[in-house]
Amino acid sequence: MIIRHLSVVALALSFLVASFEGRVAAFPVDGDQTTLPPKTELNEDALEQPREVFRSEVAGEKSYMVDLGNLAFSSPGILGGVARQAGVSCGTCHVNGAGNAKFFMPKMSTRPGNFDTTGPLFNPKANNFVLDPVRIPSLRGARYLAPYGNDGRMASLHDFVRNVIVNEFAGPEPSPAMVDAIVAYIHDIDFLPNPNLGPGGRLIGRISDAERRGEALFMKPFPHDPGLSCAGCHVPSAAFVDHQQHDVGSGGLFKTPTLRNADFNAPYFHDGRFDSYDQVVAHFDRVFALGLSPQDRGDLVAYLTAVGDGTQPYEHDGAGAMLKEINDFTAVLGTAIPANDKETIALAVDTIGSELRELTERYPDRKNTSVSGGQQERALARTALKNMVLILRRIDIASAEDRFSDAAAEYRNYRYLMAAAVPALLARAEPWSLFNPAVHDAHYAALRQVLQSKYVAH
Repeated sequence: MIIRHLSVVALALSFLVASFEGRVAAFPVDGDQTTLPPKTELNEDALEQPREVFRSEVAGEKSYMVDLGNLAFSSPGILGGVARQAGVSCGTCHVNGAGNAKFFMPKMSTRPGNFDTTGPLFNPKANNFVLDPVRIPSLRGARYLAPYGNDGRMASLHDFVRNVIVNEFAGPEPSPAMVDAIVAYIHDIDFLPNPNLGPGGRLIGRISDAERRGEALFMKPFPHDPGLSCAGCHVPSAAFVDHQQHDVGSGGLFKTPTLRNADFNAPYFHDGRFDSYDQVVAHFDRVFALGLSPQDRGDLVAYLTAVGDGTQPYEHDGAGAMLKEINDFTAVLGTAIPANDKETIALAVDTIGSELRELTERYPDRKNTSVSGGQQERALARTALKNMVLILRRIDIASAEDRFSDAAAEYRNYRYLMAAAVPALLARAEPWSLFNPAVHDAHYAALRQVLQSKYVAH
């Protein structure tokens, strides 16, 4: 989506490649065609994406409901007008089911990784006239983590999802079946495996002395209140939660967050005020007068790091990963077309089309002078993807006109091309795409230079 936000700048200018060292930071949204505040950062230009593990894929095959929920979760079309115009979906904040630690929206965030769900931008009716952002949480393992919301205000994930769509983002009332599908998708997102954790959430394997000492401190009653301990709320045998709300000196009652995969869930606390475990441990030491020594603090941090770990937390963003998700979305059409489900067909076509257009922009056209070489390969890749968008459009038109046999024929053609031709064309063009780190950095360095010049000029 960041590509669409930047299109007004990118198409208007030819880029001179500036020297640029290191990885670029999250790129700010800009341009007159976005409804988002200037300098919003969505981190959609990141080359490393959180890895998403599905329980159903490990067990066998994802269901239609999970694919439909994933599609809806990734679609701005289920939200209100501002979000739709800006291309914002649930997946913008929860990338592959994880939190988006780089998300920042002026006047709606106080720091990267938090967002005011009761602010004025997306639903003025929900505005409480207070800048009170909450941390964007990971959804990994959400089926174990009721109640929902940072303050644990809702016991039902179904009710929570509906509330986000209708009240926080001013979307139209969703059908119960669509909410059920989104819930099925969220329930299917698993924790990343952690080889450090054994039965009952205890540390196993080659554990350091510091981690062992940290585990003992985690279980130890607090000096001034023997009824309290870290493990009393973060119950190791129950995904490190107790399904309760507590006041831990942070400004109110908030639910106990899980420590599973928490190494990748920063910032911490309900409002994202802390960047590190060191800061979290220091807060508890101060508020609960734990009397921790420097070694104690280090041991607790070592323990939290071991508990919060996960196997392969990130994966390189490439055409293969994007095509896999697009194909999962496309599978929804395989059920919706025979069922004559026009509403789902329209949602799928719109969402898949947007994903294909975004993928197209990862292969810069010949006007982009920050990229050299591979002009023919890039052109063929772009043409192939644009053709797939046109086929989807024909599916939507045929469905709207009740020509479902024609829609089915177009769908078969789409699936054939996506299997037989498109992946090979994209692979040939990938060395000159934004999936190549060198090309990616040159492209965004040039864009950044353009935006800096624009700000100076104004």
